[in-house]
Amino acid sequence: MTTLRTAVITTAHGRHEHLHRQQQVLQALPDPADIRVVVALDDPGIADVLQSAGAGPSTTVVDGPRGDHGLAVGAGRNAGAAAARTAGAELLVFLDVDCLPGPGTLAAYRRSAAGARRDDLLAGVVAYLPPPPPEGYDLDRLADHPGHPGRPIPAPGAEIRGDDPRLFWSLSFAVRPEIWDRVGGFDEDFEGYGAEDTDFAFRADRVGVGLTWVGGAEAYHQWHPSGSPPVRHLDDILRNGELFARRWGFWPMEGWLRQFAEMGLVRPTTAVGGPADGTAIHGWERT
Repeated sequence: MTTLRTAVITTAHGRHEHLHRQQQVLQALPDPADIRVVVALDDPGIADVLQSAGAGPSTTVVDGPRGDHGLAVGAGRNAGAAAARTAGAELLVFLDVDCLPGPGTLAAYRRSAAGARRDDLLAGVVAYLPPPPPEGYDLDRLADHPGHPGRPIPAPGAEIRGDDPRLFWSLSFAVRPEIWDRVGGFDEDFEGYGAEDTDFAFRADRVGVGLTWVGGAEAYHQWHPSGSPPVRHLDDILRNGELFARRWGFWPMEGWLRQFAEMGLVRPTTAVGGPADGTAIHGWERT
């Protein structure tokens, strides 16, 4: 079987320790990436982090575009994909800055991308790690942590065809360049936190691109402080949520929005314009 020339693409702003550890793990894989692209989102320190982690000549740092309403994550992923393709990538693997790949992750993505599911979005299993001990994570025992129960968890070597684009997340996924073109990349109107990956999956579904969950393509999400619900991202969630709702006819992240409402931070509004069929949908606004 032909081995696909593979790029691992990461967007990064802050989280320097996480990026440093991710880079070291990537370089130690038994079957490493051919191309490494890191998109620095308004963070001039990213190149120094990669240098300190021992990144070699296959690593490219791209200065990502700046957003008017927060980090331009979608635009950054698009810029990373463009750089990887210029370098000759035949498979684009997107890995969130917080995620560590498993030893077989890239091999599993390559296998699926060369097989019957080559025309799908390929999604890997993600496990959330607890806070690290003082000596750091034991990288030999990452597999002890189970995958997130809210997503399919295929056995190593197995594949599960997904039927719900709402389950897609961009923490770890792979796509062939020609399928990326069919979807059109990420919508750069989404800036800041939330909804750009769900929109990407829905646009993929609209053009007939399926979703396959790939066993053996594990990623391990390094712990960091976070809020639940994520109050600090409230304005992003409202802005991106309305953009998504006008396009698709429903609000994403409504579980969080209902929690915000219980906290007195938001309230329902009168109907806002929905998709092109003219369907009206409710809205949310700050109190």
